[in-house]
Amino acid sequence: MSRVRTRPTRDDTREKLFEAAAEVFEAQGIGAASIEAIAAAAGMTRGAFYSNFESKDDLIIAMLEDHVERSLRHHRELLERHREPEDFIAALRTAERGRHDPLGRAPLLHIELILFAARSEKRRPELAKRLRARREMVAEILSEQKFGNPAWTSAMLLALEDGFRLHRLVDPASIPADSFLRALTQLLKLSRP
Repeated sequence: MSRVRTRPTRDDTREKLFEAAAEVFEAQGIGAASIEAIAAAAGMTRGAFYSNFESKDDLIIAMLEDHVERSLRHHRELLERHREPEDFIAALRTAERGRHDPLGRAPLLHIELILFAARSEKRRPELAKRLRARREMVAEILSEQKFGNPAWTSAMLLALEDGFRLHRLVDPASIPADSFLRALTQLLKLSRP
């Protein structure tokens, strides 16, 4: 009987590196985190890191891209099951978010990575592409519900979500975890006759 050697897939390796990077970034900060520390936290070598990413910047963009893709998939799956706005908002409240998404679990790190990428003129277009994808998904949801100009409303809602996320990080005692969903519910009530 021969043994079959199983190697982790590229996706498995990247996921391990994303998780490790999130831990290292949160503990040391993005600037201080080294590729060696990230690889070690993932139980890998520096070579394994470089076989997946060209640089720490490349890793950060990949983490943001992964987060957006997971978020789009998650929201589309919820929307397929919950077509009415009230049902969709209720599903968002109860959905398990971020279990396999390090940025979904760490809003401060998510904001830090966005700011880190935004500071790089070279990386800014890639970040803009990810943000446009989020806005387009929200606009798609809104167009089905006839909420005025979906493109503008989606930009407004995502800015509102980011604002609540930031305010909650600064003042969690006065900003409830579900502030954004409360705001959506209130806006929905105001938009209905």
